[in-house]
Amino acid sequence: MRQVAFFRGKRDGVESHTERMKRRIDSTEGKQMIAARFATVEPVFGNLRHNKRLDRFTLRGRTKVDGQWKLYCMVHNIEKLGHHGYAN
Repeated sequence: MRQVAFFRGKRDGVESHTERMKRRIDSTEGKQMIAARFATVEPVFGNLRHNKRLDRFTLRGRTKVDGQWKLYCMVHNIEKLGHHGYAN
């Protein structure tokens, strides 16, 4: 089977979704939003991938993967509680 792709280029006067998102991120509010994301969300994924070695899921199927993901998140949250003094 053959596939044909038509590249139309940029449309006149219509801003693409990518351009709109670039403009939004480059604004002062967007820079604050990205900085907050790096401070709150990204360390969680870094901890799970690097420290817990969750590079890939070992189970198959959506429900099993969901259970494995929730288990890793629960371990992460219990460690956070332990480090902040709730273990005593």
